Amino acid sequence: MQAKPAAQALNEKQRYEFNKLQKRLRRLTGEAIARYRMLEEGDRVMVCLSGGKDSYTLLDMLLSLRVNAPVHFDIVAVNLDQKQPGFPEDVLPGYLSARGVPFHIIEKDTYSIVKRVIPEGKTTCGLCSRLRRGMLYRYAGEHGITKIALGHHRDDILETFFLNLFHGGSLKSMPPKLLSDDRRHIVIRPLAFCKEKDIARYAQAKDFPIIPCNLCGSQQNLQRQAMKEMLLSWEKQAPGRSETIFSALQNVAPSQLADVALFDFAGLESLRSDLQVADTEGSEQEALELWGA
Repeated sequence: MQAKPAAQALNEKQRYEFNKLQKRLRRLTGEAIARYRMLEEGDRVMVCLSGGKDSYTLLDMLLSLRVNAPVHFDIVAVNLDQKQPGFPEDVLPGYLSARGVPFHIIEKDTYSIVKRVIPEGKTTCGLCSRLRRGMLYRYAGEHGITKIALGHHRDDILETFFLNLFHGGSLKSMPPKLLSDDRRHIVIRPLAFCKEKDIARYAQAKDFPIIPCNLCGSQQNLQRQAMKEMLLSWEKQAPGRSETIFSALQNVAPSQLADVALFDFAGLESLRSDLQVADTEGSEQEALELWGA
């Protein structure tokens, strides 16, 4: 049998690896949707498309899963054109039209607002994201959207957890599914179980027309970048650590923490029985004898 050319063999290997990657992302997205019941029959899902690798992958996964999904749901892609200098206005409409995805572009000059309010040299990401969220929520409320889908992935969730832990003094992160503060909108994050490195590989293989997120000239969120580097360093030292931490976020034991709003520490006495007391006293006495005390 004649050997295949090296280039052809390489292409076959690339296709094999891509298929594995695509199946993994699809499976993890489906698991997140099922576990948190993100989608229901008749949902009208707004996919917030920024032009970054995450939101493109999110849209791709939802379109793929919808083909054989146990429930029917509609998808509309929505982008907020914030009038940043150099924003390529034709990229997303061209891509979405070619794929046959219904879409809407919201045009709002939040760029000027942010530049006016935030001092030069300071990061604009916080205010920018709040303004963007307000515009998207308004659109959802006015157009019968039942679910707002965001492209945050597992690494985003972990980074946010440590940001809140180290800088906010709280144990919280980005939940896979949440109800907005005004109780009008349900936000879902179907990529919650997906790794950023897998999404990056997928986006590169699919050759998505990526729009950079630094058109505004704002410096990167330095605290978040520090969390990313910390997690990468930990992963190199102990592979699998990030996965373990993420599993911990799904396995919370309020009785083993210290928040009185989550667990009734004051009421523990009412749960104690005489038998439990006797057993505890016995075990303590045995321990003292073992240690010669």
